[in-house]
Amino acid sequence: MEDKKKLAAPCGLYCGVCGILMAHRDNNVKFKERLAPVYGVNPEDIRCEGCLSDDVFFYCKVCPIKDCVGQKGIEGCHQCDEFPCRIIEDFPIPVGKKVILRSIPAWRKLGTEKWIEEEERRYHCPNCGYEVFRGAKKCRNCKESLDLD
Repeated sequence: MEDKKKLAAPCGLYCGVCGILMAHRDNNVKFKERLAPVYGVNPEDIRCEGCLSDDVFFYCKVCPIKDCVGQKGIEGCHQCDEFPCRIIEDFPIPVGKKVILRSIPAWRKLGTEKWIEEEERRYHCPNCGYEVFRGAKKCRNCKESLDLD
């Protein structure tokens, strides 16, 4: 579980179900090629080992949420009395904001270990059980439509 805790991003976007991390972890070139234009980067730039690692995706390197929790000396938004704040309200990726607003209250309620288990369980196709990434609209295995966020 200790390794998984390193994937618990301060914002509540659990890195273990992030498409960028999964594409990098699996060295899935096709997936990297599909993700690259979404972020305006080259496929070789689709790499990350988690928000709290030394190998962080460029977008997450400049995250104001990470800066904020660092300044407050807390682990994440789940420990902040000001949640949801202006930084969350201004989060530039709609699906990310939706997940943060769902995830942080769950993290508070469940604690870190149970929250991680729930996030990992959530991101599997309910039809075939295939592992999917946060934001996936369709299962890559059975092609079933998804709404898991």
